[in-house]
Amino acid sequence: MAFNDLDLSERLDLARRGTAYFAQRLADLPDGGLSGPSLLDGWTRAHLVAHVGYNAAALCRLLDWAATGVETPMYESAEQRAQEIAEGATLSPAAIRNLFEHTVARLDGSWRSLPDAAWNAEVRTAQGRTVPVSETAWIRSREVWIHAVDLGNGGRFGDFPTVVLESLLAEIVGMWRRKGEGGGLVLQVDGAASVAVDETAETRRVSGSLAGVVRWAAGRGAVGVTVAGADEGPPRWL
Repeated sequence: MAFNDLDLSERLDLARRGTAYFAQRLADLPDGGLSGPSLLDGWTRAHLVAHVGYNAAALCRLLDWAATGVETPMYESAEQRAQEIAEGATLSPAAIRNLFEHTVARLDGSWRSLPDAAWNAEVRTAQGRTVPVSETAWIRSREVWIHAVDLGNGGRFGDFPTVVLESLLAEIVGMWRRKGEGGGLVLQVDGAASVAVDETAETRRVSGSLAGVVRWAAGRGAVGVTVAGADEGPPRWL
């Protein structure tokens, strides 16, 4: 079963569990660790925490859009989003932690207060997709689970719920296919049928645990997988 096939209450619970997982990784970081590098090129952990905080605020704008019918984009522009993160990374450790906690509470409150009739209202994501506002549960889940690993202080894909891992893999492969990327790539999860990204002849195969294959496909390194053929890394998906 895919994430979006679950009842809404279950989807929101997975988003909240991911938020708690990220929060624990953040709590384990001393203040001095926030200035250290994250697993994302060019971003410190402070950049990453600011991004996760501002992502929650952006999702609140989509929920406001659904509740009122007044179009409220996630971000004014890609430039505004980047500037917001850059400025957020300069905050003191206490302020960065407060940003995360405040925006998490605000998002959870917006979810709880949204009228039942508004959950199917259509909104537009930062990538330009038109989706029902219930998609915010998946968008947030994806953010917090993956970025908990990106903090680089003990987060593991192996800790993710299976439905999150399977849905991530389906989304990543689907994105590669839409972009026409990943030619010749085959993914082999232990105990499951292999997945060819396209119909061209196989040139490389990535095999391993579900967590390991998803980590590799998400661009977070070859941990728990073996790569047959040239290991060029995965295509970009976001």
